[in-house]
Amino acid sequence: MVSPPQNGHRAAQGSLPAGLPGVLRQHLRAAIEEMEREIRDQVPEYAGADGGEYAQRVEQTVSDTVAFFVDSVDHPDADSRKLTELYVRLGEQEARQGRSLDALQTAMRVSSQVACRRFIKDAYRLGWSREILGRLTDSLFLLVARIADAAAQGYAREQGQLATEREHRRGRLRDLLVTEPSPGPEAVAELAQAARWELPKHIGLVALAAGAPSGARILPPAVLADWEAPVPYLVVPDPEGPGRDRLWTALHKLGTSAIGPTVPVTQGAVSLRWARHALTLIERDLLPRDAPVRCVDHVTSLATLAAEELIGATAGAVLGPLLELPPARRRPLAETLLTYLQCGDNAVIAAERLHIHEQTVRYRLRRIAELTGGRFSALDGRLDLMLMLSWLVRSGRAAETA
Repeated sequence: MVSPPQNGHRAAQGSLPAGLPGVLRQHLRAAIEEMEREIRDQVPEYAGADGGEYAQRVEQTVSDTVAFFVDSVDHPDADSRKLTELYVRLGEQEARQGRSLDALQTAMRVSSQVACRRFIKDAYRLGWSREILGRLTDSLFLLVARIADAAAQGYAREQGQLATEREHRRGRLRDLLVTEPSPGPEAVAELAQAARWELPKHIGLVALAAGAPSGARILPPAVLADWEAPVPYLVVPDPEGPGRDRLWTALHKLGTSAIGPTVPVTQGAVSLRWARHALTLIERDLLPRDAPVRCVDHVTSLATLAAEELIGATAGAVLGPLLELPPARRRPLAETLLTYLQCGDNAVIAAERLHIHEQTVRYRLRRIAELTGGRFSALDGRLDLMLMLSWLVRSGRAAETA
């Protein structure tokens, strides 16, 4: 902050005329009124004769500033702390209201312009020397610089505090969105408003592998992140909406990730649970890891492997003789039967999908029928059979030695 002029500096320049402060005080009210008019004309935020409480506070600040300046002509070492603290608070208020400092800085510039014009008029009218006029304008600019600096300090300090408070609220909101049971839409909406987070209709949770590189953690502002959780995660507003491409680009940089299903804002825990389940399967090499995995694209695998314990315990009763075969024979038969069922019992399409000849598909189906006594030809239990086969193939059990 600029320091007030000292006596030694004044003495080197010579003393100002003794009657100068009195002359300035005679026109003090007129100067203040002219400054207020100019401010209202040039600064829309302060427009209006009354201007409301906010504009009145600014006008009072102008009055206090002009009065201090005139007093400092008599007392060049006058303590300006009270005035600068006033501007610190004004800067803080601008930050709290979400405004920039532009309006306040413009008001300061307009006021100093008015003061300079009046100094020049008085200099001609009263025969002031150039030195007196220069001394007055120099003192004015020093004071304006000092109060502008004070306002900027207050603004920056308050912005820092607001940013910290907003981050704390965003953290609480993030945690609230994955709480189960959910506290309800009203509580979520209230905290979202306090955190200045635009409440979406839907969210998607993204589970991340631990140790995502710090340099890649640059995300769209609306994304809420918990990097410190045992399994880091992101809360993404409307993941299927506009901006989805930017999200995918960011996720690629963060490494292995899984995107849970898109859900209402009160069901974030559901999305996170499935995202973490998918991440576990990626780490077991049961889902691809070369790109972010969307749960919606792997529903069968997720559902089957979520019930892995139950399916594994009951597979013998359904698959029977297939499980008794050596892995080299078990796997192609299981894959062929699963693909055949998925293709609506169409051997031609199944062959194309498996990249084998149609006759090979038919041969394997006959072999399965021989092994099982034709038990898989009936429609009853077909869904259970497909789940069992999917588990057998996707879990790697089809290739394991019994």
